[in-house]
Amino acid sequence: MGEPIYRAPMRARDRDLPEGAGATYGLENGLVGTGDALEQPPDGIDHAIEATRAAHGHKAARMLERFADLPEGTFVWTRGPDGDFHLGRIAGPWRYDDSPGARAVGIHHVRAVRWLDHAIGDREVPPAIAATFARGGRNLQRTHDAEAERETVALWTG
Repeated sequence: MGEPIYRAPMRARDRDLPEGAGATYGLENGLVGTGDALEQPPDGIDHAIEATRAAHGHKAARMLERFADLPEGTFVWTRGPDGDFHLGRIAGPWRYDDSPGARAVGIHHVRAVRWLDHAIGDREVPPAIAATFARGGRNLQRTHDAEAERETVALWTG
């Protein structure tokens, strides 16, 4: 396989917001993220993982650790409220976002992302990416599809 690619719906599990609300926040702020608010903002990733384990369980802590460990340059896909797809690359380390915007959409564990400056329409998006979003779900998830990986790189390099 080539470059790893991830689906990032940016939909918090603890609230029922319109689809794309978290993605809009991420796109507007150059972020990709996941939910699981913590009682107190953590002072680092190790503290965040332990606090997540205590508040949300072992699975949530493992998912946070995997998210924080993704290498910079990892490709991420999200889908905005208009249904268009957006492609980005992780461009910074994990941090905890406790801003009013993050609280509103429930996206607290974030990484900086360089998003392409345009949406990717249904005809251009790799079919495996469209399928991962069509299945639904709220978790950041790797898409294991060699053709989608090749197409993602081609879309990025333009």
